Amino acid sequence: MKINRGDSQDKGSQSRQAYHAAPAPAPKRPVQPDPDPQDLYEDAEGPVEYAEDDDDEPVRRRFPIGLVVLVVILAIVGIGGWKVFQFYGEVAGNGELGPEQTVTIEQGSTVADITNVLKEDGVIQYDWLFKLYAKYSGRASGLQYGDFTLRSGMDYNTILKTLSVQQVKRKTITITFPEGYTAVAIAQKMEENGLCSVDDFLACANGEDGSDFSQYDFWNAIPDTEGRLMKCEGYLFPDTYEFFTDDSVYNYVNTFYKEFDAKTSDLWDTINEKGTTMNDVVILASFIQEEAGMPAEDAKVSACFHNRLESDDPQWAEHKLESNASSYIMNDSDNNYLWNSPTAAYYGWPEQGAVPDDVLAHYDTYRISGLPAGAITNPGIDAIAAALNPDQEYLDEGYYFFVTGNPNGDHPGEYFYAKTADEHHQNCIIAGWG
Repeated sequence: MKINRGDSQDKGSQSRQAYHAAPAPAPKRPVQPDPDPQDLYEDAEGPVEYAEDDDDEPVRRRFPIGLVVLVVILAIVGIGGWKVFQFYGEVAGNGELGPEQTVTIEQGSTVADITNVLKEDGVIQYDWLFKLYAKYSGRASGLQYGDFTLRSGMDYNTILKTLSVQQVKRKTITITFPEGYTAVAIAQKMEENGLCSVDDFLACANGEDGSDFSQYDFWNAIPDTEGRLMKCEGYLFPDTYEFFTDDSVYNYVNTFYKEFDAKTSDLWDTINEKGTTMNDVVILASFIQEEAGMPAEDAKVSACFHNRLESDDPQWAEHKLESNASSYIMNDSDNNYLWNSPTAAYYGWPEQGAVPDDVLAHYDTYRISGLPAGAITNPGIDAIAAALNPDQEYLDEGYYFFVTGNPNGDHPGEYFYAKTADEHHQNCIIAGWG
């Protein structure tokens, strides 16, 4: 096929000429419609959120109540922990020590009085905390009066130690109280030595004047038994003591109680194991002290009393203690709590010619079953231990009777034990009483 080159060239020339002669009009772009919002939403990889106009309703958000509660709880715990830390710092003395100052404690001041002085002088911050610490540390009764050099920020132990050192030389007196003394006899001896009156001593010892000895477990465990003559009887520990002649009645009484607590503190576990009480142990010990009062015989006499109180033997079915030390035997030669003891004289029973019947109903061991309402003496530690631990052999073999040799006979002070009334009668003859 023959190509017509000329025509082709002509047309190209015309085209080029036409191009240079006048620009060709720009082609019109097609008008695109506004995109549909729904299409945009569907084309997106995820949902598209649109900002709302200011006039639209604002988005509601939940208030984080749980977070607020948590913050409050943490705040309470934090404040509590902070206060505990403060209290500990007060007791341990972690604060910075202040300058030395002289603190004056007046004679006869109580723990509460001393605490108030310490707080007023800025030595301590918390008076209630110091009183509790002094009470339960066991040092409250040893605080002295006088002028003391103290500093704020001191630990409580140092403060109490400082206040326990005698600042003024004080006159003292030494008195011995034998085992088996009654509370009245002890009070009388205190009065004889010019320390206090009988009535003031007994009122304090029995807590009748408001005196509080609750720092001692034994005191808190003494029951309010009906008919009990004296709460203190049995707990005024007999020993030799050195007293300040210008001390308070409370401190005098506390000297006896503090010693009782120290001497008997290791007996509590055994008492609990045996299912008894300190009160019963002390009452029984007071009879052992009167009927024996000798370490070699205490446990055997205790066994006889235990058998009377606990045996299934028909003869002892009423479980009477039957001790002449507390009975209505009006014999002036006997040491009888109800008739010729300092206690009987204090209450005036011999002068009246008879022991009141309501007293006999709670103390006459030939009339009542079991232990009397209270102790009849203040026993020593050997009698107390024997009451808790009777002789096992005499307990098992069933001894119920005992008698001591007549001081004017062939066996003065010797003990004779028996299982039956007949054997006991023969022992009484041998002992010089029949």
